[in-house]
Amino acid sequence: MVVELISAVPPWILVGIALGGVASALAALVFYLGNRFVAPSVAAAGDDRTAAGDERRRREIREYLTAVDERFREDHAFGEVAVPFYLPEREVAITFDAHDYFRLEGEGVYTVLCEHEMPGRGLGRRLPFDVIEPDWGPDLSAEGGGRDPVAAAFAELDVDRDADADEVKRAYRERVKETHPDQGGDEESFRRVREAYATARNHAGGAGEESGRNRPAARTDGTDPRTDRTDPPTGFGR
Repeated sequence: MVVELISAVPPWILVGIALGGVASALAALVFYLGNRFVAPSVAAAGDDRTAAGDERRRREIREYLTAVDERFREDHAFGEVAVPFYLPEREVAITFDAHDYFRLEGEGVYTVLCEHEMPGRGLGRRLPFDVIEPDWGPDLSAEGGGRDPVAAAFAELDVDRDADADEVKRAYRERVKETHPDQGGDEESFRRVREAYATARNHAGGAGEESGRNRPAARTDGTDPRTDRTDPPTGFGR
């Protein structure tokens, strides 16, 4: 019965089916090989760039905190969240991750977010206490047309740089609707918007009132700054 049905089909249809099957098999093979060999190398390259950028920021921030005579700890843990730097005398955490920033903020930990573009010397403007800036000499990054991360943050939210905290929040909510992966956006755009909001909120007028937290007092004990790199994990409560 099957042989009779096949015999009744025109030869050109059988040839077309055979060629289609071969083409489908070749396409599947190409996708498999691409996913197996090409994608990991691209992902590895991206991971290498991210690791190099994080190490650069760590080095710059380490040099800055040492230069301003501020004691710090590295890889400090708050429960399940670890931050690259923690200032124990100020109770201030420093992170590179927007997700960790919002999580720690929600737990009442004063946190500073350092974006990818921010040089280590720009940290002083983010800290909630006065810092006597060292004499670094000419600002080569500014003269070279380096990107201002604060201006970039306000631009990402599409608001003026002198916008207040309420305007920043409204703009953030609108941008989140556009970029959230569940609304058709992508992870990279969503991450940029979250980082931009964290930066803009820290610089917007009235941001201190919105946070509702008391900022740490200035240091007056005159103790020698030391770097403690072996801090045991602690909980959120202090």
